[in-house]
Amino acid sequence: MTIYDSVQKTKREFIPQDGNRVSLYVCGPTVYDDAHLGHAKSALVFDLLTRVLKANGYDVTYARNITDIDDKIIKKAIEQKREIKEITDFYTNAYHKEMAQLGISRPDIEPKATESLEAMFALIQKLIDSKHAYVTVDGDVYFDTASDNDYLSLSHRVQEESEKQNRVENSSEKKNTADFALWKSVKDDTVTFNSPFGAGRPGWHVECSAMIEKHLAKDGAKFAVDIHGGGADLLFPHHENEAAQTRCATNHTLANYWMHNGFVNIDGEKMSKSLGNSFFLKDALKVYDGEVLRFYLLSTHYRSNFNFNTEDLAASKKRLDKIYRVKKRLFGLAYKPIKTAFQEELLETLSDDLNISASLALVDAMIAKANESLDMPGKHKEFKAQTLSNIAYIGEVLGFGAKNPFEYFQLGVDEATKEEINALIMQRDEAKRAKDFATSDKIRDEILSYGVSIMDTPQGTFWEKI
Repeated sequence: MTIYDSVQKTKREFIPQDGNRVSLYVCGPTVYDDAHLGHAKSALVFDLLTRVLKANGYDVTYARNITDIDDKIIKKAIEQKREIKEITDFYTNAYHKEMAQLGISRPDIEPKATESLEAMFALIQKLIDSKHAYVTVDGDVYFDTASDNDYLSLSHRVQEESEKQNRVENSSEKKNTADFALWKSVKDDTVTFNSPFGAGRPGWHVECSAMIEKHLAKDGAKFAVDIHGGGADLLFPHHENEAAQTRCATNHTLANYWMHNGFVNIDGEKMSKSLGNSFFLKDALKVYDGEVLRFYLLSTHYRSNFNFNTEDLAASKKRLDKIYRVKKRLFGLAYKPIKTAFQEELLETLSDDLNISASLALVDAMIAKANESLDMPGKHKEFKAQTLSNIAYIGEVLGFGAKNPFEYFQLGVDEATKEEINALIMQRDEAKRAKDFATSDKIRDEILSYGVSIMDTPQGTFWEKI
């Protein structure tokens, strides 16, 4: 398996440091607002990575944090006159629900910042003791970037001379403009936490380093985690600062491989609340099924920027439809796992830095071949079983194609209408059992008036939207 390392800027063979055990840490959401498509893209990328790692036989421990201490959260709580926990619980639960609709599995470990304060205190104290951090007269604790010879080695940025000078006007008590807060002293009536450094709140960057040390890092290991991931916008300063903290406070490097997914754009513009074009995931899910969004958002390579538009989404759905059309042709066939050359090729392409374009091309070719073969005379029993197994494997590693095909083609019909149609189908079944074919035909016509087609099978009557 190969992974493109964002730091070394090259594809590298993936070799975990502990046999077949893999530790993966991804920066999760700050829970003060609804998730947008950028959050969805990042979560999907690392859900796919986890699936591919497991398909390759690796034992994966996946951690993704929840930032529930943040100035934006506090601001919203004050504005809405609500408790902090009420805000964070609401948006955390919404995030989980929406990710589940995209077929994204929960991580093995999901630490919250509020549950990791002791780990943060320990890390900050180590940095103070080793002279990599300092306490100001105001009670703030800053990381001293000048004390770390490898600072900026992650992002390969070059500091301007103005950033290197020791004292800059309006820089408060910082020694260097690049120094960042590990602990922020708070002396007003807003939310604070007690610490060995006084009342205050942790800096954002220290959270992830502390959580990794607490949950994933092992004594004596060269790297705290095998893979660290997140959005491309986190490379600097967030990941740069994380790496510096861990490097200076512990005896290991933060990560062996760094993976960063690209931005999501809407009609060409980078998603940004300041631009007013942030597309909330909850709104997209009102219009599009989660599996359709999953297929679409994964259809571009994870490192590329993604341009979200409805025309491409519609074309993407038609591509997904083809998988379900074949699955519909095989409906009722007993499933059993069968290893095939297609599955080996699919895993091989995905193992090449999640090469989704090549993977979906293989899927398209397999589906086309299946239709050609099923159109030819003959029972094709073995081929049908292999095709059904191939579709199940797609569901396992790519996360789509696993639904009942008739239910999939009911997308766009609201729940109330579904209940009405299903009730009519039950009435029709009763009429047929009573050999009241006139009533049965009348009910059938009523069902068809909803703009659906029906299919009677040995497994029951199914319908789909036309």
